[in-house]
Amino acid sequence: MTQNPPSLFQSAAIGALTTTNRFVRSATHEGMGDPEGSPTPALAMVWETLARSGVGLVISGHAFVDAAGRASRNQTAIDRDELVRSWRLPVEAVHRAGGKVLLQLAHAGLYAAAPEPVGPSPFVSAPGKPPCRELTLPEIAALTAGFARAARRAREAGFDGVQLHAAHGYLISQFLSGYYNHRADEYGGSAENRARFLEEILRAVRREVGADYPVLVKINSEDFIAGGMSRKECADICCRLQEIGLDAVELSGGVQAPEARFSPVRRVSIPPAEAAFYQDAAAAVRKRLRIPVILVGGIASLHQCEALLRDECCDFIALCRPLIREPALIQRWRQGDDAPSPCRRCNACFRPILTGRGLFCPIAARQS
Repeated sequence: MTQNPPSLFQSAAIGALTTTNRFVRSATHEGMGDPEGSPTPALAMVWETLARSGVGLVISGHAFVDAAGRASRNQTAIDRDELVRSWRLPVEAVHRAGGKVLLQLAHAGLYAAAPEPVGPSPFVSAPGKPPCRELTLPEIAALTAGFARAARRAREAGFDGVQLHAAHGYLISQFLSGYYNHRADEYGGSAENRARFLEEILRAVRREVGADYPVLVKINSEDFIAGGMSRKECADICCRLQEIGLDAVELSGGVQAPEARFSPVRRVSIPPAEAAFYQDAAAAVRKRLRIPVILVGGIASLHQCEALLRDECCDFIALCRPLIREPALIQRWRQGDDAPSPCRRCNACFRPILTGRGLFCPIAARQS
């Protein structure tokens, strides 16, 4: 007998975490950190609005675990103990609204806004840019410990879990990808070696926060670039992470290199009936895992979300730009208005984010 697909609006579990539904706000850089990396009151309001409007799980924008891995001036931080107190305000705001929230832990690697960026290997990120410096073995060990300490701070701040940012060509993704990683030691070469950094981070995080604290990873289903991580490598890595103690995986794709076939953020309009960007990869990975799979990318309609669950492509639906365009989208869908998201994926929302003016859709602002 065929089982009915799970409902999008029923509670669901990720490890020890239970969400009110299967909708996730995928990690979205809000540009709402102060000069020291502390979250601003405006960020707390954004998260509270999302939770109050029906998003079951909010994942923060990337918070840097080391000052040398900061990607932009308005990015938030979790690299110091004194930040724990400032993070409690936005966390408590989400909890008051009945939601759950994770902190995404990140290091930009060669894409960091640092005088001397670092990465797995010397690499030129763009014409005219100096090559990043190759990390030494002691530095890799120090960064591994830095991720673990950041996870401990997140737990002390009240976050319901953490997500390791291993996608989109940032530092962990750079180690995973043969496009960026040209090392000849135990952290380079084979796919198993290239995954060593991520696996060591997960083990270190588990030692720091314990077995009961939810730990997720966001990872590329594939890099879409010559020499980059493949779909099979992604599935193999996720299987090993599951055995180490991962609670869920969020699948995305693409890197920031200009020659990549697909960027992590695509400027394309997807009709509501079209497949999500990484749907096939998610279905293949999910068949090999016991832990939940979260899918992001190219999802814009309630019918599309229902089909993804029905076809067993994923267990949770993650949205980014549609929730910038319409923060109350999930609430609208639940109330019976199943019209697709009006988001056109034009990326106009990038400008206010990058200029420190907040997280909003300029198109919607002009129409209101």
